[in-house]
Amino acid sequence: MPSTVLWATDIFGRVLTLSTDGQQWAPCKNGYLEFKRVSAVRSCCWGIGCNHQIYVYIHSSDLPIRYQEETYENQRWNPVDGYCEKLLPSDRWQWSDVTGLQHQQLDSFELPSPHWEWESDWYVDENIGGQPTEKGGWTYAIDFPATYTKDKKWNSCVRRRRWIRYRRYKARDTWAKVPSHEDTQQLPDPFNDITVGGWEITDEPVGRLSVWTASLQGKVWYRENVCQNNPEGSLWCEMETPSEVIQISCGPYDLLWAALWEGQAIVREGICRNNPKGNSWTVVEAPTPENGIMHVSVGVNVVWAVTKDHKVWFRRGVNSHNPCGTGWVEMVGEMTMVNVGLNDQVFGVGYEDRAVYFRQGVTTSELSGKAWKAIVVPRGNDRSDSESSSSLVSAGCYFGDEVKEQSDSTIHSDIDSNNETEQTLMQENSSVAPVNEATSEDKPETEDLGAVLELGSQQKASSNHLENSTEDTTFSESPLAKTGAPRWTSIDLVEARANPTEALTDTSGLSTLGLFSSGEEEPFVSDLHPLWTWVSGGGCLIESHTPLKWFTLQTGLIASMQSMSLSITPAHTAAWRKQIFDQLSERSKREQDSFRHYEQAVEQSVWVKTGTLQWFRDWKPNKWIDVRVALEQFLATDGSRDSILFIYYTHYEEKKYIHVFLNEVTILVPVANEAKHSFAIYTPENTKQRWPFRLAAATEEEMHDWLVLLSMSCCESRKILGPPSNQAIWSVTCKGDIFVSEPTPDLESLTNASSCDQMFWCQIGGHLRVVESSSSGVVWGLGYDNTAWVYTGGFGGGFFQGIASSTDNIFPQTDTKCVYIYENQRWNPITGYSSTGLLTDRYMWSDASGLQECTKANTKPPSPQWSWVSDWYIDFNVLGGTDREGWQYAADFPSSYHGYKTIKDFVRRRRWARKCRVVTNGPWLEVPPIPLRDISITPSSGTHSKELISLWAISNKGDVLCRLGVTKQSPSGSSWLHVGTDQPFISVSVGGCHQVWAIARDGSAFYRGSVSSTQPAGDCWYHIPSPHKQKLQQVSVGNTSVFVVDENGNLWFRQGITPTYPQGTTWEHMSNNIRKISVGPLDQVWVIADKVQGSHSLSCGTVCHRLGVQPMQLKGHSWDYGIGGGWEHITVRGNNAEASKSVQSEGETIRKQDPQERIEEENSSQHVANC
Repeated sequence: MPSTVLWATDIFGRVLTLSTDGQQWAPCKNGYLEFKRVSAVRSCCWGIGCNHQIYVYIHSSDLPIRYQEETYENQRWNPVDGYCEKLLPSDRWQWSDVTGLQHQQLDSFELPSPHWEWESDWYVDENIGGQPTEKGGWTYAIDFPATYTKDKKWNSCVRRRRWIRYRRYKARDTWAKVPSHEDTQQLPDPFNDITVGGWEITDEPVGRLSVWTASLQGKVWYRENVCQNNPEGSLWCEMETPSEVIQISCGPYDLLWAALWEGQAIVREGICRNNPKGNSWTVVEAPTPENGIMHVSVGVNVVWAVTKDHKVWFRRGVNSHNPCGTGWVEMVGEMTMVNVGLNDQVFGVGYEDRAVYFRQGVTTSELSGKAWKAIVVPRGNDRSDSESSSSLVSAGCYFGDEVKEQSDSTIHSDIDSNNETEQTLMQENSSVAPVNEATSEDKPETEDLGAVLELGSQQKASSNHLENSTEDTTFSESPLAKTGAPRWTSIDLVEARANPTEALTDTSGLSTLGLFSSGEEEPFVSDLHPLWTWVSGGGCLIESHTPLKWFTLQTGLIASMQSMSLSITPAHTAAWRKQIFDQLSERSKREQDSFRHYEQAVEQSVWVKTGTLQWFRDWKPNKWIDVRVALEQFLATDGSRDSILFIYYTHYEEKKYIHVFLNEVTILVPVANEAKHSFAIYTPENTKQRWPFRLAAATEEEMHDWLVLLSMSCCESRKILGPPSNQAIWSVTCKGDIFVSEPTPDLESLTNASSCDQMFWCQIGGHLRVVESSSSGVVWGLGYDNTAWVYTGGFGGGFFQGIASSTDNIFPQTDTKCVYIYENQRWNPITGYSSTGLLTDRYMWSDASGLQECTKANTKPPSPQWSWVSDWYIDFNVLGGTDREGWQYAADFPSSYHGYKTIKDFVRRRRWARKCRVVTNGPWLEVPPIPLRDISITPSSGTHSKELISLWAISNKGDVLCRLGVTKQSPSGSSWLHVGTDQPFISVSVGGCHQVWAIARDGSAFYRGSVSSTQPAGDCWYHIPSPHKQKLQQVSVGNTSVFVVDENGNLWFRQGITPTYPQGTTWEHMSNNIRKISVGPLDQVWVIADKVQGSHSLSCGTVCHRLGVQPMQLKGHSWDYGIGGGWEHITVRGNNAEASKSVQSEGETIRKQDPQERIEEENSSQHVANC
């Protein structure tokens, strides 16, 4: 997980950030500005300066912030002048927007603020619907408005063309002042508070944020049109409020609370995707009438508040359906403010010590957490990493009431000393407060008490004790009811208080923090710990497994150990490993030579493992039956191993068995099955039949044990050990499992090519959607959440542990994807659209095909390894568009769906999505921070380890990127270089001789010109017309050939590519039912195909190899079918091992060539020579 930062301001107005993997506060740039409050998200931070003006801080990124300005030039034809600027009085403006209603001349466009700059001058867009227009970019129509085409006809009376200009946001990593009002004559309203949220409400437009502010006059303002391409927004919109507001807080979703001067809180209702500003306010009373609310903070399902007596309160029962909640719970400690960050984690600023606190133990099941703990780390500009004695006390200072073992803590420091293991954590116990005259509705029910989290308290010690103490002291109190509880019906729970004397007397179990002696302390270290005024955790992501180093100061011993460990480089470690390995190898050889003259005592050894599994029998009716399984492994005199797997079953009371030689097994695949922990065993014969052996275990652990054992036996029988080679072929299943296969030398032979169903595939740990390899050994992968990962050179991982996995280069990996179900409805004259369908209709809750019933209750994650991380929500990003409620309409099931209702639409559907996450490990290291959609690495390898390797990618937003600094020694590279485009792209491929091809979102193809090692990003794009009426989806470029796949599964080959004309001439159709394609450095073609016929059934997602590919015949002649189905992706970009040339080529018959074919072959040969 990439590091995120916590934002805070001190009493001097300085803004500092603390990284989740850091140990010191880093000052923010533009230190001359002083800020009162800040509100942060992952991408930016908004703040209010001491001059009461709004500023925004945008993090730097390799992706620029670009905004496209456009205007249309309109012309009409007349018999005298032809097409000219003379329009009819009823026509649109000569220069207008796309609708023609707004006048937009080229010189009328201005930069919205000084933080923008023009990227280029105006130019004409010569592309329409993926097809290039004639020179000039004109499109023609009969009249305004109408449907425009690129072809001029006899009745084309009007024409128009689009002019484009881009502006770029330049204020990155600095505070930029946001304009207050559009009217320069109006005095700016001084702002008092600001909050940023709402990024989960909708993803259209990309990066949309809700920015709310409160002014000194108590007004509430909303910033319009804040999104990724417009980070400053456009204008302020004043919102009506029932009273004057002093503070406001907005959550990631639809929660918005504000505190009033009178001490009450107001809640904004009606916030949704179509109305992010909401529609009404609801008043919520304060917990106590004498001490009103002065501060609130909201998250996804939580609301925290601070009253005027600095007490902290937690609001129960808050969610999207009930944003007001049900009642208040008093929490421990006294705070000046609290802030809810990502994952509903809570931060606060203490009232007495002004320290920043973190709420530990906050989970989805315990939203109120367990205890407060102070964050004690030095500031980056401090002269010493040591703090005063008072700050050392705060390092272990909790708000709690009883000692708890450290193993119960949810957040640990990974640099804890031995004394830290004895450090205590308070567990908070809850009790019902004695509220007098409370109504029965206000009293919590018995079962509600179990849902309330453990609550605790801390009694503050005196100032003198804090200043003089050098121990990590925890203060607790006896569980006594709070005296003088206020009579207020909105309070349904109050924390227990404890006797302060008990904690002060019983300190035997508390550990101390290691300190430098007085002689070791530097004489100038005498400042107190920083005094903070504000903290914002909206951009700080903390999960249960996130290691934090915020709560422990380094002692002299730990610091010296860390400095010593930093002096040990990976080069030293590698040299030591090699030296030890050489010594052990020499000793082993010496021992074997000493006993070589002795005869073997045992000629052959047999090892057997048995167990009980289930087998999916291969005769009808097909069903699971209980079987006995035995694995026998033989060790021969020469040290070779072979294994046989026996499956014993009973058929009509007759005992039978099936045996499988593991040296014939080609792959072992875990099967995604909700009800069974099953896996499949493939042999060449099973591959041809598309019917593998399927076995299921009772538990997931047992299935993994069998998979590891069988995989190790298969690798031993084939003498395969260690990481894959640079020439390995990588593939990914639809389940996300990663497999590699070592190609044989004759795999690409023209005469006796080995069948690809004989290939052995070995699983690699991790979970990915796409893998891209190269012959240089650089391998990248993309997860389902578009996170980029780079291969570290290890093997194993996942459930492969011990000797089946490498000990180093294995790192944690997480992946997130969505599960989709469809809600279907049919229209009838009485009730309109309802869930009552015809008998022949699909299920009212189904999958995409409608053949399987899928409801919210019975839909499970893809496998037991996955867990839900969100609730069900409506997905608006559906092909064809949706209406405001997410519905798509059609005439009947199934049909072509559209996002608007017509008179002929009798059915409708909408898609629901839910996110799930898998946590695993493998030889993959994350490459933050830009999520990627597609990636391509040049298939040719460099001559030495420091030679730069060309790597291109497409971001999840459609930006084209070129990775800089990629070498064999540094496969992750250094930074991204943005390559400008006029529209979002979806696919990219870089081939031999720096050929770069890409596919745009509209399905058109582009070629990047002038790409070289000295100019890695090239200079311009050349538009390549697509096949007639086809939208392209993927491109793959080999050494001299280019192949594309369209959205209908058709495979196309680009003809006429030569060094002098690398764009080629025409497209030639080759095959259909193609899902993915990969072209290697030898121009070999491998695809993932659907509807492959087997002896048992059709197979979707099958690995196929194109036969007969050679320099004179790049298209090949036939397909060879390999492993399948269920495969999603394959890459052969690393296989540059040429097959041994045979003396006699295939087919001695000499035929007369067609002249055009001879010319193509000559051009192809010339291209190969020039490369």
